[in-house]
Amino acid sequence: MKIKLFNNDKSKQNKKSKQDASNKTTSKHSSSEHDKSKQSKSGSSSMAISDKSKFAIVESYKLARTNIMFSLSAYDKKVFAVTSHSKGEGKSTVSANVAISFSKLEKRVLLVDCDLRRPNVHNIFNVDNKTGLSNIIGNMVTFEDTVHRNVLPNLDAISSGTIPPNPSELLCSPRFVNMIKRLTDEYDYIILDTPPIGVVSDALLLKDLIAGFVIVIREGSTTHGDIRELLDSIKLADSKVLGMVKVGCDVSKRKKGRGYYYYQYY
Repeated sequence: MKIKLFNNDKSKQNKKSKQDASNKTTSKHSSSEHDKSKQSKSGSSSMAISDKSKFAIVESYKLARTNIMFSLSAYDKKVFAVTSHSKGEGKSTVSANVAISFSKLEKRVLLVDCDLRRPNVHNIFNVDNKTGLSNIIGNMVTFEDTVHRNVLPNLDAISSGTIPPNPSELLCSPRFVNMIKRLTDEYDYIILDTPPIGVVSDALLLKDLIAGFVIVIREGSTTHGDIRELLDSIKLADSKVLGMVKVGCDVSKRKKGRGYYYYQYY
């Protein structure tokens, strides 16, 4: 099922969503709030939604949150991963904003930057990255010494830490697996920001830990072939796709009432 936001014409809505999923988009856009990266006064990047964000942005993430929760309930797991096909498609921003949206429910949420090659969570929330996940797994520091508590109310974050020479090995290590399992007792939801599956296979190593993947696709960048490759890779790894979030829409070229994102679940 696909849900297109803020479009009252449902027939056009479904038709456009299908076209987006089946055709290569050719123009790149950067005018939406999702693409802004200036530092906000609150300390977190303006890529993260806040009380000052546009209504459409906030409501879009609320809708994505609702559908993710629906999918999670079917698998009885608290942990899910966010990924994309290639770098620069917005997965870290989506990871952060979904985490923020979940935290608004007064739930304890943990966001973990598992992209040990090109980390970005520390930039979004303006936190230190001298130590992080890689250092915890390497037994150099403890979780308590490293976690950034309350980057926003009800939301904790673990940055990636020192970029290691062996990211894949760290993500499938017993120490990492046991840490995440232990933390499910402390948190209501754990969100893993993972590397792009179309670039490296690191994210697929997490399949036994998670309920499934939320895939981020970008208008003007992600192709139908990219999406097919992602779905095939996840299927071959015997994992699940919880849904897709489309970002990067050029709001200025859309009719009034059109949304910024759609969410698809299976």
